Amino acid sequence: MAPSTRIDREALAQTLDQQLNVISREQTAAAGLTKHAVQHRLRLEGPWQSLLPGVYLAATGTPTFLQQEMAALLYAGPGSVITGLAAVRQHHIRGPATELVDVLIPASRKHRDTAFVRVHRTTQLPTRAWQVGPLRFALPARAVADAARDLTSLRDVRATVADAVQRRACTVQNLAEELKHGPNRGSMLLRAALADVADGTRSAAEGDLKDLLAKSGLPMPLFNASIFDAQGTFIATPDAWWPERGVAVEVDSHEWHMSPQDHTRTLERQRRMGKYGIVVLPFTPKQIRTQPAEVLATIRQALETGRAPLNVETRAA
Repeated sequence: MAPSTRIDREALAQTLDQQLNVISREQTAAAGLTKHAVQHRLRLEGPWQSLLPGVYLAATGTPTFLQQEMAALLYAGPGSVITGLAAVRQHHIRGPATELVDVLIPASRKHRDTAFVRVHRTTQLPTRAWQVGPLRFALPARAVADAARDLTSLRDVRATVADAVQRRACTVQNLAEELKHGPNRGSMLLRAALADVADGTRSAAEGDLKDLLAKSGLPMPLFNASIFDAQGTFIATPDAWWPERGVAVEVDSHEWHMSPQDHTRTLERQRRMGKYGIVVLPFTPKQIRTQPAEVLATIRQALETGRAPLNVETRAA
């Protein structure tokens, strides 16, 4: 048995420090640890634990998600990049919660899904990555597109795409390029969500409103069109707008009010529209989802009695 003095403790400590206390089998060997020395650390109640095949955490307790991401990259090998919802979260884009780490690997590599890691073999590996310490993430457009292809709900896909564009993490054109050059598998929802966002849908709640109106038989409004007065002064950009009836719908969501100041601006905008004779109908996302008949009845009544306001003009989104 090789003596412990042959272990390069400085190299081992440096690797663990740089990689969030996560290390691969190859790296332990490079630091001088024999197979027996590694197994001794992995023993029951030992100081290390196995996270993935050939990847270890030099600590006890539950690994953090960052440590799981580090482990996923070490398992996937050189050149691998985290994508999908894990990368979406890194870019501060809203998306469904996940416990999986999606990783892009070269098409020639034979790794398989294991534990919390889902591998995606591709011939279109990103040429650039978003580096966060030792972690490599796909850029926002690629991350969103890959996440969308694995989601099954149009509402979730639409929400993620809309949030990415709203936060200016990427553009509609960036996402269209990813759609064009990516696989067709799973692209139907991404294509639909991208069309909605390109038409002005800015959130999942607005998408729900659009879907509800499309099935209602009511005339379709303009979405996110801007209203100006006769002097060209900006009035507002309501979520839905029927200019010939002077009716506007606003989807009021605390999710999108980042601060009390944002909420105050919303109220001021609605009062400003009211000054020009515009009928403003505020609904919450929950009302649109759970009380669709009541929402449609309110809109229908307003459209039946409304009239076009004077001295305003509309500019489509």
